[in-house]
Amino acid sequence: MLPFNRFRDEQGRGVDTVLGPEMRSTGEVMGIDDVFGTAYAKSQAAAYGTLPVKGRAFVSVANVDKRLMIFPVKRLADLGFEIWATRGTGEVLRRNGVRATIVRKHSDGTGPGGEPDIVSQILDGQVDLIVNTPFGSPGQSGPRLDGYEIRTAAVRRGIPCVTTIQGLAAAVQGIEAITRGEVDVRSLQEHAKALRAGLAASTGPAGPGPRDEVAGADGQRGIPGGASPRASTSASPTTADPDDG
Repeated sequence: MLPFNRFRDEQGRGVDTVLGPEMRSTGEVMGIDDVFGTAYAKSQAAAYGTLPVKGRAFVSVANVDKRLMIFPVKRLADLGFEIWATRGTGEVLRRNGVRATIVRKHSDGTGPGGEPDIVSQILDGQVDLIVNTPFGSPGQSGPRLDGYEIRTAAVRRGIPCVTTIQGLAAAVQGIEAITRGEVDVRSLQEHAKALRAGLAASTGPAGPGPRDEVAGADGQRGIPGGASPRASTSASPTTADPDDG
């Protein structure tokens, strides 16, 4: 679920889309599909507009994310996107065979030859997709501020802005689904019917219900034969490690 595109302060200026302790949105949207990437594409369509399938993608990520961003960004390039990147991110991409145009950071300002910084280019409508993972400590005025300006510019222009590598991977899957024409609309009843059919196929014939339980040799109630019901749980921890590189 993603917030509506309503990130504005009282004066109507854009604010940072990175999650924080305060409420900055008027609601949420949700995309449902069998494939996570397609569901992500649907949610983006409701929040920002349909994910772009061509154009320019700007990428600037924290050091901790640089290795993981290579494959999805390469896939964007394979799909026909022109890749723009800040210097550190762009050098990693180039070393791994991804053609990337280096652009100036916001903190670099305008170049000696009048080259604009990336925030100016975003506001001018020259970027179609933004990938920017937060990095740097809150007290820094360099990388942290650059990311803030990039994300608020994305809000002002209504450009899809991805702030995690997991979101980037989902966005790429969603763009692929859009290009293949696989993003469809189904009712909640149709989703529920498909889910029940999938569960029935995976579990096989139904076992004894609660009324069919009998007491086993140990006196515990369970399935015929004395085996007691079992439950299994699993956890999949996640971690976040922002970097100021």
